[in-house]
Amino acid sequence: MFQRNILSELEKWASKPNRKPLIIRGARQVGKTTVINQFSDAFEQYIYLNLELPEDKRPFEQFENFDTLLETLFFLKNKLLAKRGKTLIFIDEIQEAPVALQQLRYFFEQAPDIAVISAGSMLESLFNPGISFPVGRVEYLVIHPVSFPEFLGAVNETSVLSYLKKVPVAKFAEDKLMKLFRTYCLIGGMPEIVAQYAASKDLSALQTTYESLLVSYLDDVEKYAHSNAQIEYIRHAIRVSFAEAGKRIKYQGFGNSNYKSREMGEALRALEKALLIHLVFPQTAPVLPLLPDQHKSPRLHVLDTGMLNYFVGIQQEILGTQDLSTVYQGTMIEHVIGQELLARQYSALHGLNFWVREKSGTSAEIDYLFVYEGKLIPIEVKSGAEGRLKSLHLFMDHAPHNMAVRFFAGEISISTIVTPGNKEYYLLNLPYFLISQIEEYLKWFENQIAKMKEK
Repeated sequence: MFQRNILSELEKWASKPNRKPLIIRGARQVGKTTVINQFSDAFEQYIYLNLELPEDKRPFEQFENFDTLLETLFFLKNKLLAKRGKTLIFIDEIQEAPVALQQLRYFFEQAPDIAVISAGSMLESLFNPGISFPVGRVEYLVIHPVSFPEFLGAVNETSVLSYLKKVPVAKFAEDKLMKLFRTYCLIGGMPEIVAQYAASKDLSALQTTYESLLVSYLDDVEKYAHSNAQIEYIRHAIRVSFAEAGKRIKYQGFGNSNYKSREMGEALRALEKALLIHLVFPQTAPVLPLLPDQHKSPRLHVLDTGMLNYFVGIQQEILGTQDLSTVYQGTMIEHVIGQELLARQYSALHGLNFWVREKSGTSAEIDYLFVYEGKLIPIEVKSGAEGRLKSLHLFMDHAPHNMAVRFFAGEISISTIVTPGNKEYYLLNLPYFLISQIEEYLKWFENQIAKMKEK
C-alpha cells in the first residue's frame, strides 16, 4: 500500500475550523476508499459505512431525527459517542441511498465536530434523478490517477523521488528519472495497476487487469442506464474515447458512427461527469480570465494514459523508443503531460486548458496553459528546433509577459528567443519527467531571468 499526495489535502480539510462534510469525487478504481482508509489512521475512531450493504444503508432510510441517526451509527459500529470529536465517519457508495446525501447537511449544522467524508461511483448517480446535493453545506475534493511522484513512492524509489523534487534536478539523476518516467508513461496511474507492477515488476501480467478495468466501466453503463439506446450511446463513447484521446473531436458521427451530435454530446458529457473523460474547450485569449470557447471543438482526454496505451496497442512502441514524442504521433506524451497537470489539482472547479487561434486558412495551437502568478504560461510538448515553435511565437507576440515552457527529451536549459513579431521572450526547456514540478521550476525560471537581465 502506497501513500497518495491527496492525504495532505485531507489533513488541511480536517484542520479547518469551519470544516464541512467532504465529498470525494473520482472515477471508479482511482483509489478513493483506499485513500480514506489510510487517512483514518489520524483519528481515534473510524466508522466505515458502505451503503451497498443493507445494514449500513438502513439507518439513513429509517431516519427520524439526526440525534437518533448519530446514536445508531455509533452503536452499530461499536464506537463511543463520547469520542465523536475524534471520530472519522466515511460513507462509501453514498449514491445507493440518495437520502444520505441530503442528510450531510445535518452533520454540518448539528455535528460539526465530527469529520465526515463521503464518496460514491459518480457514473451511477448520473442516471438517478433522485439524488440532490446539499448545496453550500458540503465541500469537494477530486482524486485523480496516481501521479509520477506517487508512482516513484509506490515502486520504492524514494531516493529518486527526493532528487526529482530538487530544483534544478542533478544531472546524474536524469537518466534514471527518464527511465522510470517511461515506465510510468507505459503503465499509467490506475492504483491497482501501479500496485500490481510495484509487487511484481512484470509488465505482461498487467494485461488482465487493464481488461477488467475497461470491462467494469462498460458494465457500469449497462447496469445503470435507463434504456437500451442510452446503453449503446455510452458504450460506444467509452470505446471510441480511448482511440480519440488527445485529439480535438466533433460530436456528430463521433467514432465513425451514425450517431447525431445530440446523442454523442449527451453520452460524452455523462462520461465527463463520471470523470472518465475530460472535454477540454480551447481558450482564445493569451490572458486571464480563463474563458474556454464552448462553440469550438473540444480536445478529448481520458482518465488514464496507461489504459489508452493498452486499448490502442502502443505499449511495445513505448518500450522501444528513445524519444516519447515519437510514440503515437506525439499523442501519448502530450496526454500524459495533461494527466500530470490534472494530478496536481484537487478542486472540482479546475481542469486542463489549451489555446487556439483559428482564422480562415490558418490555425495555431498551444498544448497547455498553466496559471502562474496571474499569468497564462504556455506549455508546449515537443522535440525539435526552437524555430519550429510557430504557434508559441504567435502566442508570445500577444502575451503580456515573457515566459514560456517546453517539455522535451533533452536537458534543462533556458533559451532567449525573438519572435517574427520582434518580441523577445524566454523559453524554459525541461525534460518530460519534470512536469509534476512545473510550479517550482517556474519560480526558479523567474529567478534565472532576473539574473540574466542583470548581466
